[in-house]
Amino acid sequence: MAAPRRVITKRRATITALPLYHSGALLKKYTGEKDFKKYYGELRGSTIFLYMDETQDTYTEKLDLHMLKAMEMDYPYVKTPTIFTLSFINEEVQLKMECPDKGEEWRGFIMTVTYKEIPSKIQLLPGQIERLKQVLYDEKQRLFPQTPPDLSRSFISCSPFLGNTQETDSPAANPTCLFDVSRQEAERMLTENPERGDIIIRPSTSNYAVTLRQNDLSGTVFKNYKVLHIDRMLVIQLDPPVKVHSLRDVLDHFLKETKYRLNPYVIPQVYDNKIEVPPVLDRATKPVPHARVAPMIHIQTACGNMPPTTPPPDPPCPTSDNKGDYMEVDVPSKPSTRPAEVDEELQTILKARRENIYKAGSS
Repeated sequence: MAAPRRVITKRRATITALPLYHSGALLKKYTGEKDFKKYYGELRGSTIFLYMDETQDTYTEKLDLHMLKAMEMDYPYVKTPTIFTLSFINEEVQLKMECPDKGEEWRGFIMTVTYKEIPSKIQLLPGQIERLKQVLYDEKQRLFPQTPPDLSRSFISCSPFLGNTQETDSPAANPTCLFDVSRQEAERMLTENPERGDIIIRPSTSNYAVTLRQNDLSGTVFKNYKVLHIDRMLVIQLDPPVKVHSLRDVLDHFLKETKYRLNPYVIPQVYDNKIEVPPVLDRATKPVPHARVAPMIHIQTACGNMPPTTPPPDPPCPTSDNKGDYMEVDVPSKPSTRPAEVDEELQTILKARRENIYKAGSS
């Protein structure tokens, strides 16, 4: 009994450890093979995983779109089964979709995750285009999460894998024309600021790309080259391919091949050329406010004066000079003698009453 669909999907996600962007039935064959074979394909990240059917949880083959050099479609304007030819570094693979609409949808997803941009000429519904936009955003977040402001350090983690024994931990190990931008942004930067340079190195999937701006008889021309990370080396996808050790070597190769007529794109920095003595500032200290304490209150009773009591602490002292913040209490300068006089009169009255009671008892 086959496992439920959700269980199979969960197993595939665990095995591949990549997000699912698109899936569906397709046919595949290598160049030179006679017949197509049926598969169920899933586009996860920038890799197409092929399964024998929908119930298989472990993939049979995979196509790494990082290694894709070109993608061509046979008979693009004929409503027949769609056939794509994917040209990789070492092989060519053909994919076939019986439904042209499904083929166009597959083409949109493959080109979006490969080139990190939505194809300009594609026939999809608005909802499908919105889905491509979300996939493009998710894939960029997966490959380039929270890029630091220092762009030279944002890709320095790749250096230890390039086999370069030089100072790979230093930001200076990367060229100054390395920017975290898309192809359109790179071309816009080169168009708006031609005086800053003609070469930009930028990320492309998990690898890199080089964008050049050149002037010929027909006007300004932009060219883009892919740089792949293969076996601890960087491979510039030229004919024939060129292997180098670092991004600085990539830049040096393009400078040499263009006879140094192009320059790396550099954003100029503004620096001061004079040192000025700062003025002496008037740092007069502000007077510290004196604490305001409420007076002690003497409580007067019939038995005399009680010890003075300390009132509870007052709220914080206000900053204004308002004198009505506390109640003014008149403290007598001399204790009153009234209680002693009353006590003497009581003693006289009590003495007289005792004498009267004694006399009455004697008679």
